[in-house]
Amino acid sequence: MADSTRVGSPPATPVLIFDGDCGFCRYWIARWRLRSGDAVEYVPFQDPALAQRFPEVPRERCRRAVQLVQPDGRVVEGALAVFEAMAFSGRRLPLWTYQHVPGAAAVSERSYRFVADHRAPASRLTAFLWGRDARVPSYALAGWLFLRLLGIVYLVAFWSLAVQTRGLIGHDGILPAGEYIAAVTRWADAQHVGLDRFRVLPTLFWFGTSDRFLEGLSVGGAALAALLVVGVAPALLLPLLWLGYLSATVVFQDFLSYQWDTLLLETGLLAIFAAPLSRWDRLRRAADPPRIARWLLWWLLFRLMFGSGIVKLASGDPTWRGLDALAYHYETQPIPTPVAWFAHHLPLWFQKGSTAVVLGFELALPWCMFAPRRLRTLACAVLVGLQTLIALSGNYAFFNLLTIALCLLLLDDATLQRIAPVLRRYSPAEQRETVRGARWPAWTLAAVTLVTVPVSIVMVTSQLGVSFPGAAIVAPLASFVDPFRSVNRYGLFAVMTTTRPEIIVEGSDDGVTWRPYEFKYKAGDVRRGLSWVAPHQPRLDWQMWFAALGRYDSEFWFQSFCARLLDGSPSVRGLLAYDPFQGRPPRWVRGVFYQYHFADAATRAREGVWWTRERLGLYSPALSLGQTTR
Repeated sequence: MADSTRVGSPPATPVLIFDGDCGFCRYWIARWRLRSGDAVEYVPFQDPALAQRFPEVPRERCRRAVQLVQPDGRVVEGALAVFEAMAFSGRRLPLWTYQHVPGAAAVSERSYRFVADHRAPASRLTAFLWGRDARVPSYALAGWLFLRLLGIVYLVAFWSLAVQTRGLIGHDGILPAGEYIAAVTRWADAQHVGLDRFRVLPTLFWFGTSDRFLEGLSVGGAALAALLVVGVAPALLLPLLWLGYLSATVVFQDFLSYQWDTLLLETGLLAIFAAPLSRWDRLRRAADPPRIARWLLWWLLFRLMFGSGIVKLASGDPTWRGLDALAYHYETQPIPTPVAWFAHHLPLWFQKGSTAVVLGFELALPWCMFAPRRLRTLACAVLVGLQTLIALSGNYAFFNLLTIALCLLLLDDATLQRIAPVLRRYSPAEQRETVRGARWPAWTLAAVTLVTVPVSIVMVTSQLGVSFPGAAIVAPLASFVDPFRSVNRYGLFAVMTTTRPEIIVEGSDDGVTWRPYEFKYKAGDVRRGLSWVAPHQPRLDWQMWFAALGRYDSEFWFQSFCARLLDGSPSVRGLLAYDPFQGRPPRWVRGVFYQYHFADAATRAREGVWWTRERLGLYSPALSLGQTTR
């Protein structure tokens, strides 16, 4: 509160008088001193010289609350003294809130009084939540590591596409990009869309869809990503990488429709504004990312993890509510690893407990991302551990690595230097002032925030089943940015599959003897071992898993796949592990449904199989080039 006390000899700079015997006060004064520099002078009231400088301020009053002596001679105390001292050092929002928001002053003073009356517990709580290091957190090292990992993710994502492009969307591929662009062009011309077609379908493949151009974009993207990994001009490379991957998601159609594809786009877009505007991003000159950019990336990580937890409960799926989900997950996931086989055979009580832990982590830990240092560190450690376990038990492309990269942004420089002592030789905090100018202008960050935050809030509230009051206002903005696939909702495995149907594709020359094609990674031959393939994603194998959950007549891409086998397309055959016809197309192709289960330990030891299976019937009718069914 304000006070009528005035000092006879006003100081040149404001003086904050505090209790030097209070551990809570010492910690926060040390932190404020680092932030304010010479803008505010901090003096413990136990200093003998203080009585001579300001005899008008009694010691008992200083013992009760901090006092701020202003350059105009006024003396204020308590929460107001704290907020005015912060305003002198450049942080004016708390003081503005105190002065203009109804009730803020009363709440602030009561909160201050409560802490002042319980200084010892407050000191212990501060040490528990923030640690002993009073330095203002900087995130230069985390930002540098994040960009390196993001570059690696882009590298494996583009290279994974490069080795599959011809078979998936090439001229003789399953879903030819040229046919798709031609169809979209006809639609755009008929609808008189005009230049807006480049926003509706933002892709570089408007300018060409030859196989060389398609592969060139993926190879070029991998090359740019490699340059990002070594630190070349990140602010220039990141927009190009984002545009390249966005272009790919458009023409790859069903094959790039996974949540980690949109997560990479959203992360890549936000990373542009966290990157330094420099030709080289060296660790010794690592720049603290702009606070708004860092918070936007934290908000993305929050939505990813919290959304993954909330959709599991909101879906009403009985396996999640009954804590049975992981009893099915390891066996029924798209491409399990050897660890998944062992995890599947763990006791049911362990599976139920693990399911409860996963739900707890996904629903509770995201809130720690915006908490003090040690809770953020805890959230990072647990979530990185969770992603590691997921990666060991399942092949989820680059999803786990990308999520870990986002998690590392929760660690400030002091924490990273404690975890990895080798980083102590780098002191980015000491160089912050010299690199602060190499940032994006504030207005660009404000524009990104005004677009992404409202749209993403509507998405989060819709997952909670809550109607956001401004949803109708945000809807046009959401519709405008939707084609760019860079503001998304997340939520993996909302409904757990409890069985594992598999499609075995067979070919025949006479319609009587059928021979199976073998895919590289999906379940097929029961004797073929499980493998690790991530961060590469075999897109066709993944699509086959989803096709088995649907109907043949609704999977156009599967029909096209069968047609390419009947054509004898070499690029499509290259996506397979084994062609029973040795490059010669069969006369007939069909899909057969099987139910797969992990073999138990005794069966695997006796017969050398990983799976057991039973035939359920036909997934698709027998197809030939001259007719669709037989």
